Amino acid sequence: MVLNFSIFLAIFPNHVNLITLLTLSSSIFLIGGWGMMNPMQNSIINLLISFELMVLGVSLNFIFLSLYLDDFNGQIMALLILTVAGAESALGLAIVLAYFRLKGDLNLKRIESIKA
Repeated sequence: MVLNFSIFLAIFPNHVNLITLLTLSSSIFLIGGWGMMNPMQNSIINLLISFELMVLGVSLNFIFLSLYLDDFNGQIMALLILTVAGAESALGLAIVLAYFRLKGDLNLKRIESIKA
């Protein structure tokens, strides 16, 4: 099955090579990793968004390598990864919403002190 990548080529002109695209996706992954490790932010929402950025960076790596190698399997893998990440994000937000309704606060320091 051959897909039309004219939109992709309109966004990224012909002079953009694979190294540039992989640098872009790796930068997105590292920004997400920095958001996860940032000690200044004590928000669960920040952690969920950072995790989604990391998943997006990995998925973009799959897509760019799939386009470079002219193989469709990387795009299918990226679609599956994003589907699972979307379901995981919805479940995480549902848990956060239930906790916020119960306690009225989303401070991570307080949540870490809860014993199961």
